[in-house]
Amino acid sequence: MGYSQVYLRDHGPAICEEYEARASLPSAAVYYLLLELKGNFMQRLAPAVLLSFVLATAWSHPSPAAAPTKLSVVPKWGRFEQSFKSTVNYSNAWQEASLTVRFTSPLGESSQVIGFWDGGKVWRVRFSPDQPGRWTYNTSCSDESNRGLNNQSGEFVCTAATGTSRFQQHGPVRVARDGRHFEHADGTPFFWMGDAVWAGAVLSDEKDWDTYVRVRASQGFDVALWTIAPSLNSLGQSPFRGEGERSTIDPEFFRHLDRKLEELNQAGILSAIDPRPSVGRLPKPQDILLVRYAAARWNSAAVVWLVDNEPNAKEIGETIFKRFSSRPVMLCHGQVHSLPEDLRHEPWVDALGMQSLYEAAREWFFADAFEKAWTLEPTRPVNIFGPHENGEVPHKRITSDDVRHFAYWALLVAHEAGVGYGAQGVSNWITNTDVATTRAAGSGLPLWHRALFMPAAKQMTMLARFIEQFEYWRLRPLPSMVVQPADTPPSHRIVAAQTESKDLALVYVPESRTIELVNETFPSSPTITWFNPRTGENSPAVGVVGDKTTQFPTPDPGDWVLVMKQAR
Repeated sequence: MGYSQVYLRDHGPAICEEYEARASLPSAAVYYLLLELKGNFMQRLAPAVLLSFVLATAWSHPSPAAAPTKLSVVPKWGRFEQSFKSTVNYSNAWQEASLTVRFTSPLGESSQVIGFWDGGKVWRVRFSPDQPGRWTYNTSCSDESNRGLNNQSGEFVCTAATGTSRFQQHGPVRVARDGRHFEHADGTPFFWMGDAVWAGAVLSDEKDWDTYVRVRASQGFDVALWTIAPSLNSLGQSPFRGEGERSTIDPEFFRHLDRKLEELNQAGILSAIDPRPSVGRLPKPQDILLVRYAAARWNSAAVVWLVDNEPNAKEIGETIFKRFSSRPVMLCHGQVHSLPEDLRHEPWVDALGMQSLYEAAREWFFADAFEKAWTLEPTRPVNIFGPHENGEVPHKRITSDDVRHFAYWALLVAHEAGVGYGAQGVSNWITNTDVATTRAAGSGLPLWHRALFMPAAKQMTMLARFIEQFEYWRLRPLPSMVVQPADTPPSHRIVAAQTESKDLALVYVPESRTIELVNETFPSSPTITWFNPRTGENSPAVGVVGDKTTQFPTPDPGDWVLVMKQAR
């Protein structure tokens, strides 16, 4: 009796019988399914032995009616990729034909995904399975005469999750059930710590991109926001050739981005992608096709899609993200002074994103935009793409103090999903220090790699470490906790958030002062400390207790966070 049969006999015959009966799983899939169910059993076997075993057993069981077939083996949340060879020569393949593939899970659930043209006669499909066992697929081509693309079928085996990255271990990112924060597929919370590298993915060469990824990963950033604009990458390639209706995709441009996206994912960084080069640059049909192409190519990776609330957005959402299996879609406003009202009720919208680059927009946020965002229905995570440090703004440069103030303030007022950051030298991928070449004359923007170490980047790292020590996703805004000083401008209001069970409360104080809090809102027998968001240090808190309120003086000048935790 083989090793797998011994293990199955001793540990899970009932489970094996059920899955073999329901899904016709090969023994390798059953074995790996049991490994996942048994948890740490896999750790007892050397990876090389495990791999040899599953590869051997996956194709050592011939069907009674067919010769042995070598099945591809893909870990749960990994990427299955299959290529197809077109039997038709198209002059403009991405516009003349389309490929869709239906995948069926071991339990009979189906997912429909989009295939993509990858140059010449080659088409591909990429898919990320989420269940161990035997999967099958069947293709459909808009050109039914294409025997290489239409009605092709196959199968593969999905094993237990393997790998070292956060996405390989915990799965892709999704919106949590409460609609307020993000989590991995296995339920592990995901705090959105976003960095705007917009043009960097396209403009950087591979060596510089490697530097960017290593630095941002070491700083604790777990989201990179980027776009396929501008037109030409570091190799002189464009996402498409030609104009308007005659335009065609350049697969080499996208292969260049394939590698960069993969490097981000391996480093534990989610890609938040704006898949459009620029609004209005392409006619509507080609604009939608370009988004479809990007979704087909990258949807199996750890990504979130950024869709601007622009004229084509509704059709893009309905024809691509609603119809086909998709990673989360974040609807972004088209203007800096507005909430994305028009489409936020659409079923394909998973989260909302808003930008605070300019001074006027930030004042609008401080006035009441955060509160409005919190009350929007249906409930969805809200993320603010924070102000860009040392960025181009009217009349004023944005400093690290501005960025930090905005991030903590926004986090407690409206959206515990996460925070956003940007350094102008990084987001525009500025490769020199010649002031004449920057759009903000006299600002002295640094090289992109120097901008990686702006002061606020370090403080954002401290913010993430600070907030992730708590169950931050349970926090809810609690303005009634604070007695606001008279005539306080909106941007200097003290803000508070508390869990519904009252075991944790956080209060952000934008400037040095004595704050007054309502006693009945305190956690039971709380431990109270001050956290310095500028240094990451903690200090004891001293309060003057009154009948209904308690006053807490901040330790020193500057902004502070008061932490109140229920004693255990």
